Amino acid sequence: MTTQQEVPLQNFVEKLWSKIQACEKYKQLQAMPKTKRWMVIAGIFIASQIIVFGALYGLFGQIAVIGFLASILAGLATGLGALPAAFFKTISEDLFNSLLGAAAGVMLAATAFSLLVPGFEYGNQIWPGKGIWVVSAGMMLGAVFLHYTDKHLPHIKFDSATDTQLQSIKKIWLFIAAITIHNFPEGLSVGVSFGSGDMKNGIILATAIALQNIPEGLAVALPLVGLGYNKWKAVGIATLTGLVEPVGGLLGITMVTAFEQLLPIAMGFAAGAMLFVISEEIIPETHTNGRSRIATFSLMIGFIIMMVLDNLLG
Repeated sequence: MTTQQEVPLQNFVEKLWSKIQACEKYKQLQAMPKTKRWMVIAGIFIASQIIVFGALYGLFGQIAVIGFLASILAGLATGLGALPAAFFKTISEDLFNSLLGAAAGVMLAATAFSLLVPGFEYGNQIWPGKGIWVVSAGMMLGAVFLHYTDKHLPHIKFDSATDTQLQSIKKIWLFIAAITIHNFPEGLSVGVSFGSGDMKNGIILATAIALQNIPEGLAVALPLVGLGYNKWKAVGIATLTGLVEPVGGLLGITMVTAFEQLLPIAMGFAAGAMLFVISEEIIPETHTNGRSRIATFSLMIGFIIMMVLDNLLG
């Protein structure tokens, strides 16, 4: 049965694809020999990256460039996680739950030690004695933002990843939309962290996001392969869901670098959005078939790994 969410998303995708196909530049590109076509696409991509990185360096300095690159690499980890789908159509439920549990633990630790703690410090520097309240307000803003995004954009919950509900192309694309939606605040958090000028926290957070993206990539690619998609096309689609993170990263870097007063609020916002994703999407997925003790211990192990990493880099 078609849900109310499926129809607007399907119509939007169909209209967008029709406009792309009607574009003269697209027609010219498709008319080129395959090798030349891919060379042109690669050239456009490289040129765009030179412009973006050059502008970032000129306006905000070296750390902004490193932060944007880190958000790109974190997003690409989604593709790395999708690679097993090129060789296997299914994986053990316990393995998948343990990966997601560890990802949740990693994100929880990164949120606490790389966003909230430094957010309090920056907040107290700008508004003495009020840092915790400023960051707390930012956290609620982040959670409310994700709440309304979740309500009004068509998608399927992340905890439907291994459910029979995903046994249709339309529903899989709604699930992919969900992954893409919650990748944005992850990229934002990396950008905000680097934008603060703290390289250590930025690297820790980018590492945490990359580790968390690995099981997400697998969750996107496996259902597509199971429904007959070309395995490498499925890996490519999974990779694209992670590439919304550099968009969030770029916004985070430029926002807090240009408006330093926003930094504590932005760190709280990113933390709130991340906690919303962890509680609403990732942890419930590890318990879809009842309590999962392996996921619980994996969460604790992931948290400890990131806590130790933060301590060692400190």
